[in-house]
Amino acid sequence: MRVIFAGTPDFARVALARLHGAGFEIPLVLSQPDRPAGRGMKLQASAVKQWAESHGIPVVQPRSLRLDGKYPDDAAAARAAIEAAQADVMVVAAYGLILPQWVLDMPRLGCLNIHASLLPRWRGAAPIHRAIQAGDPETGVTIMQMDAGLDTGDMLRVEKVAIQATDTTATLHDKLAALGGQMIVQALRLAAAGGLHPVRQADEGVSYAHKIEKTEAAVDWTQPVAVVDRHIRAMTPFPGASAQIGPDVLKLWHSEIDSCLRPPDMRYGMILSANADGVRVACGDGVLNVTELQRAGGKRLSAADFLRGFDLQAGQSFELLRP
Repeated sequence: MRVIFAGTPDFARVALARLHGAGFEIPLVLSQPDRPAGRGMKLQASAVKQWAESHGIPVVQPRSLRLDGKYPDDAAAARAAIEAAQADVMVVAAYGLILPQWVLDMPRLGCLNIHASLLPRWRGAAPIHRAIQAGDPETGVTIMQMDAGLDTGDMLRVEKVAIQATDTTATLHDKLAALGGQMIVQALRLAAAGGLHPVRQADEGVSYAHKIEKTEAAVDWTQPVAVVDRHIRAMTPFPGASAQIGPDVLKLWHSEIDSCLRPPDMRYGMILSANADGVRVACGDGVLNVTELQRAGGKRLSAADFLRGFDLQAGQSFELLRP
């Protein structure tokens, strides 16, 4: 089976590597254009492009696939490359461009999407972040037959994953990326044998995982402690939960819900204690122990190492910056 692959970040790279390792022929890869990244803001190829080129697979990077859009030359070149690939199917994972109807219709078996949620919950760009943020007990991966809507196509395979109390977006991403790679290999093998059975998504339970914005990073200490803890876990590794104390904005990377009760007269955001075990902060209905922090321009450090170079004292308060 000939497979065109369309994807951009590391989540997609994992699936591409699994398909290649399973012996599928991949004549073409589509990925987003190189973007400025890092402190030097140098152009950097996507994880998918880097992997594909290291394995000798041709890559095209159109800015758009709309033949009547802003970049018609890009779209026309991409169309020529897709036609020449003569693929049976296109696999899409976190690609980042909308596929117009001509793309959806071109492969014999259409386009299959690897989506990191249990559809129809968390359609959209940031399903992993939003599932943790919302306190969902589970999530998973859906292999979907793509249509013209936003993650609205028929479901072909679904697998569930429990969200652990310690999961961050980073750890859950890795679990779901590995599962997605495994599932798409299984789905294509079933497709080759005519064994896929589409199931229409439910009309109930639809929710949208809107893109994460940097402006969402701020911690709201008035929220219940479980909500603050989930916020920190959801914002790790991007954009990183932030909290301001005096003139300094700190990144909070790891936390634990403390067993002690918040003193009723204590202000939200006030530090109860700061020592090698963590920085304990009053929240809406409890206390959160922050165990990994970072100052601007510094490194992520354990609370013990952080406090050697940054003075935090009981009685100080983080500002109440609303997300």
